[in-house]
Amino acid sequence: MAGKRGKLLVVDDEDSVRKVLCDKLLEEGYSCQQADGSKQALDRLKSDSIELVLLDIKMPGKSGMDLLPEIKDLYPDTSVIMVTAIDDAKLAIKCMKAGAYDYITKPFDLDELALDVERALDKRRLEIENREYQQHLEQRVEEQARSIREAFVNSITALANALEAKDNYTSGHSYGVTELAVGLARKFHMAEDDIEKIRLAGLLHDIGKIGVKEAILNKPGRLTEEEYQHVKTHPDVGVHILDPVVEDGEILELVRHHHERYDGAGYPGGLKGKKIPLGARIMAVADAYNAMVSERPYRRALSHKEACAELERFKGTQFCPEVVDVFLKKRKSLIKE
Repeated sequence: MAGKRGKLLVVDDEDSVRKVLCDKLLEEGYSCQQADGSKQALDRLKSDSIELVLLDIKMPGKSGMDLLPEIKDLYPDTSVIMVTAIDDAKLAIKCMKAGAYDYITKPFDLDELALDVERALDKRRLEIENREYQQHLEQRVEEQARSIREAFVNSITALANALEAKDNYTSGHSYGVTELAVGLARKFHMAEDDIEKIRLAGLLHDIGKIGVKEAILNKPGRLTEEEYQHVKTHPDVGVHILDPVVEDGEILELVRHHHERYDGAGYPGGLKGKKIPLGARIMAVADAYNAMVSERPYRRALSHKEACAELERFKGTQFCPEVVDVFLKKRKSLIKE
């Protein structure tokens, strides 16, 4: 039976006191070690997993009051009951504030002492169980959040694939825009969280074209004004599609504003200059470049040199000058010419 209920340490400079306490605690089913002072107590704590310490306050050398905060700092899960021959309420309060579970006075009522030890160990056990439960809960929440993120990314990929299956001419466009936009964002030293939003928005930026008639998407000639107005609805249509599943408003804003122009003549918001989110300005350049170097039903693919010339030509009107300059300066590390 001895030791089944927990490991205790009795710290007192009087042999007779230690013997009386240990005999009672052994009788109650505890494993009980002894220490005659602070140094020996710390050695015992270091060498074994002590669950509770009965600590005499007044001892030669380092007192129990000096040892108490050291024990709580080094072994926070170890309960401490202070033992003293002095009945002093102020001292008791001081012990509690320093982390002791309780304060008992000599001479002992051994049965009361045993109950006090039992209550202290019960409290210790509950505190550890609660902490472990909280840690387990946080782990479960993190795992669930990761699972939701993965499902979200998979849904985004499925939507992007659905769009590209509808329009053969834009096959790979979303991925190309995403890769270039993320590369540009890194050149601006954006935070990883913001880069991740650009990555997700890049995959989704044209999702609203699902709502555009295929005959218009694949039309080989110039669009009529009516057809062009129809195409211009795709950023808002995209946001409408994504709103129920994308909780991050910044991602939705990037999707909505990737066709804004730096001079304010873009759509759908007519935003101008720095009022356009940096991520949307980056996506506008990435989107235009990828479109220019890709075959379209209404024109041939431009060369890299021709596409760069177009970006330079419309810098400050259609495109953000800062983004174009970074693109042109860092293009060798961003694209394969």
